[in-house]
Amino acid sequence: MQNSWLQQPLKAIDDGCYAESLAHQAQLTKPAGSLGQLESIACRLAAMQQRRDPDASRVRICLFAADHGIARAGVSAFPQEVTVQMVANFSQGGAAISVLARSLGAELEVVDMGTCSSPLSIERVVDRAIGPGTRSFEQEPAMNRQQLEQALAAGAERVEEAFDRGCDLFIAGEMGIGNTSSATAIAAALLDRAPSELVGPGTGIDREHVTRKAELIAAALQLHREGGVDLSEPLAVLECVGGFEIAAMTGAYLRCAQLGIPMLVDGFISSAAFLCAERLAPGCREWAFVGHCSAEPGHRILLESMVMDPLLQLQMRLGEGSGAAVAVPLLRSACALHNQMATFAQAGVSAGD
Repeated sequence: MQNSWLQQPLKAIDDGCYAESLAHQAQLTKPAGSLGQLESIACRLAAMQQRRDPDASRVRICLFAADHGIARAGVSAFPQEVTVQMVANFSQGGAAISVLARSLGAELEVVDMGTCSSPLSIERVVDRAIGPGTRSFEQEPAMNRQQLEQALAAGAERVEEAFDRGCDLFIAGEMGIGNTSSATAIAAALLDRAPSELVGPGTGIDREHVTRKAELIAAALQLHREGGVDLSEPLAVLECVGGFEIAAMTGAYLRCAQLGIPMLVDGFISSAAFLCAERLAPGCREWAFVGHCSAEPGHRILLESMVMDPLLQLQMRLGEGSGAAVAVPLLRSACALHNQMATFAQAGVSAGD
């Protein structure tokens, strides 16, 4: 895939279809607005899909996995080997997202973007490995521009494959020890906030380690600024402090908005990738719902910066796309109510004034 795809325009939301869906909602046998956000969810999804009757049946979950050089600085409670071990667990159906995907009847695809053990010889794992994980961004850029372009393109490619097979809703998940540090650095850079405002426990580190993690990220960002990097530019930020899986998610989100595939965004790390996509192509957020607000403190700040409201508040912070997957039944309920409820005329019920 050539880099020219990055400049392709986003697909337009069908405002006419949105208005038609709103009019349909007004005719259903219920007081106006009584189903709250379920009504707006259905209408938004209908406008994205350019149809009066929205559908969230065909869900594709694409989980991108990669290792991070920053993990060697002790920012995680788990060793780096866990990334590969979890990839095996995903492929064998034992992880949380594996269970959720089965319960939803969703397609789950695991993509190796580059771990310490890549290439992996694990059945049912798509090999898009760029290298043995990123370099440690506290010392040097996490990746070079060619690697970044490969990662973005890999995400876009997986969305194109989902589009060709038919996809009503796309979820990007992630796995990578150290990736909350990368997400924090991305958010701090693009939002011009102190890492201490955004940093959280990630895999469960204690307060002392959280403080050290924030200091390490702040020092790394200063190092890159002093090296002449413009940390307001999303591609430069991804190159300096990103991860292969985070860049792949960024590419996936961009491609969804270009092709017109509704997205359900997961937690803190996914939202950091989505912020990059929104900065690269303003308007991506019109194609997305946010599944939940993570317990990671930086997630709320990220969502507020993009003026995006989460559907659920469950204090989750697992990642993998799990919070987004939990929200899928909510979207399906919104669709079922919108599509299947009788109108006042059909039911012979008098409409209110």
